Amino acid sequence: MVNRLGQADGVLVGDDTGFEKKGACSAGVQRQYTGTAEKITNCQIGVFLGYATLRGQALVDRELYLSRDSWIADPSRCAAAKVPDEITFATKPQLLQTMIERAITHGVPFGWITADEAYGDNGPLRRQRQLNYVLAVARDHHITTRAGTIRADVMAAKIPRSGWQRLSCGPGAKGQRRYDWALVATTSPVHHLLIRRSISKPSELAFYLCHASAPVPLHRLVAVAGTRWSIEECFQTGKNETGLDHYQVRLYPAWYRHITLVMFALAFLAVTRASLCDQPTSAPADLITISANEIRRMFALLTRPTPNQAHAWHWSRWRRRHQAQARRSHYQRQRIKDPDLRLEY
Repeated sequence: MVNRLGQADGVLVGDDTGFEKKGACSAGVQRQYTGTAEKITNCQIGVFLGYATLRGQALVDRELYLSRDSWIADPSRCAAAKVPDEITFATKPQLLQTMIERAITHGVPFGWITADEAYGDNGPLRRQRQLNYVLAVARDHHITTRAGTIRADVMAAKIPRSGWQRLSCGPGAKGQRRYDWALVATTSPVHHLLIRRSISKPSELAFYLCHASAPVPLHRLVAVAGTRWSIEECFQTGKNETGLDHYQVRLYPAWYRHITLVMFALAFLAVTRASLCDQPTSAPADLITISANEIRRMFALLTRPTPNQAHAWHWSRWRRRHQAQARRSHYQRQRIKDPDLRLEY
């Protein structure tokens, strides 16, 4: 996968996702908050490392989170779930840090790391090897400027109108994901605070602590911040197309086997898509670029005992043509709302 998708300026993306469960025997299960359900529920939490480049995105590593009190402190429960004896407690940022180290060891080419504030607020993760990163932090995060130490949200209120630039952090389902952005210098020449402000709701702010070993233009930092959504797309594709959350295993080794197979399937879809996109005739003007979802659908149809290839390809082109029309409509509507916006589609 790295050989086909890898690029020197690739982005490692960390995040976790929940797997809701009913019983109490599955490894790592307990009542805990998961963003998947947006509530506290009985679930397992998997921490994942994604990899994103201009050629595609996929999941490259995974760890199952085991809480200290419910699992690590209960040897008999761990033994029943076949948790190895050498497994010790690790926080979610520590699990992500371990996976980043493994990516470095295995020679995964990347230039940046990004993650949400659950990981960005973790100091040891930010100090890991002094790697380049754009990590989300809380609004009460403190930075040190020449004027002194100040909270991120207080700093945002002091930025003049001319200090904001309207930029897209990447394409979305309904057009470019455009926000107002501001970059604040700190007393450290390699650290900056990146602030994102919603165009429609200016009170909605997001904050990112950036580390760059060399000067980087604002639009590159914005693009890295927007790459964080790639792992959400991997989760969505994994759960909808390759069975990421469709399992009934309980044991610790079985969870890793299932998740690893799903990651292989996602990698297959990502590499196949990249290969098809390399072909000059892969996407005619009236068709949207083939997606991982469409590849999985076509793979299932064309591997049947007696596939009707003409019928399958006809409906594939029909779906992609209507998706292209929908995208053009969304982008045109966005351009009407924002006359200064220039889009290519």
